[in-house]
Amino acid sequence: MTSYRRGGPQRTGSVGVTDVGRKRNVNEDAFFRDDAMGFYIVADGVGGHNKGEIASREAIDQLRMWVCGARGDLDKLIARCERGDSDANWEIRRLLENGVQSACYMVYGMAELDPEKRGMSTTVSALLVRGGFAFAAHVGDSRVYRVRRKSVLQITEDHTLINYKLKHGLLTKEEAERASGKNVITRAVGHKDYVQVDTADVDTAPGDRFFMCTDGLHTYLKNDAELLELIGEDSIEAGCQAAVALANQRGGRDNITVLAIEVTEA
Repeated sequence: MTSYRRGGPQRTGSVGVTDVGRKRNVNEDAFFRDDAMGFYIVADGVGGHNKGEIASREAIDQLRMWVCGARGDLDKLIARCERGDSDANWEIRRLLENGVQSACYMVYGMAELDPEKRGMSTTVSALLVRGGFAFAAHVGDSRVYRVRRKSVLQITEDHTLINYKLKHGLLTKEEAERASGKNVITRAVGHKDYVQVDTADVDTAPGDRFFMCTDGLHTYLKNDAELLELIGEDSIEAGCQAAVALANQRGGRDNITVLAIEVTEA
């Protein structure tokens, strides 16, 4: 997608990789990328035998249709963003939030209608890169990072029990690193018919890279320096392949999905 800002037009290109890992028989992760629209999604299904892979795919399909259906409105909002109208940024974030809510309602409804799907849900992390900004909508513990030169910014916050306890002073950072139950999430799309959605927006510049991943990868990252080493220098394709290989080398206990987006001058 070519988008314009005071510094000139920008374009996005992307690479996505998903892998079942070394311990699972089914890949419940899913991703979507559309460089023409500048829209990207990563989802990690929850449910195991309760069809987590259906939840992740359905959530992505619903959110994709929602955003595609709003393309005309989005174009007008992006034009306002480019003119410096900060209210438009808020409206785009709200549009993405509503899309995730729609997906949540649909996944929950499918589970209610089919006993075999009862309890299925999914994480969702979505990113729209347009008009010199990246807009994120997020539920769960998949992540979105911005890599700019030698700095890493985690745009999303993990909705996990461990992170909740850490934020509220119930655990120290050292205790959190040793604690069990790191994969217990506190929010998921489809667990109920409504979910609280986090949104954010950050500026973009040529050379920026965005990295989206499920916990099957970020669980194994020791620090930001490792992420920089994976995705900061080489091609984004090489970075994605290296990230999946690292997760598998360190155990591959979960499905692994990575999606890298590069912003360039058009």
